[in-house]
Amino acid sequence: MAAARAIVVHDLAHGRAAFAAAAELGVPVTVMSAPGAALSLGVGYFAALIATLRREFPAVAATAVLDCGDAPGLALAALRHGVEGVRVKAPRAALARIADIAKQSGGALVTGRVAALDLAGVEDAAAACRAWLARPARR
Repeated sequence: MAAARAIVVHDLAHGRAAFAAAAELGVPVTVMSAPGAALSLGVGYFAALIATLRREFPAVAATAVLDCGDAPGLALAALRHGVEGVRVKAPRAALARIADIAKQSGGALVTGRVAALDLAGVEDAAAACRAWLARPARR
């Protein structure tokens, strides 16, 4: 997966703010769902949201990551729907299998902490995304 700043989006407006900022700045972006979003919103919703954003912003290099909570089956469904990255809480053996399936499909199992801008409750998502994506990368 491309090295990019991550932004947690909760709806289409947040996604548009993230993609527009990435387009304006000419940088890649990782668009992540909220924790457990696959359980509440569904895999299809998130996949459709990302597909819409990619149609609207075709020049943006973006990676999508869906948090599947403790549902490995939803992680596999997300990979089948073309979501590149999945997060899931599962036993180690299941994680290894999911990581292998993700790799075979060109995706990845995302583990560990990811520094991300969470747009929940942010009044000016566009400005927040521009500021987050414009920050110099830490080494």
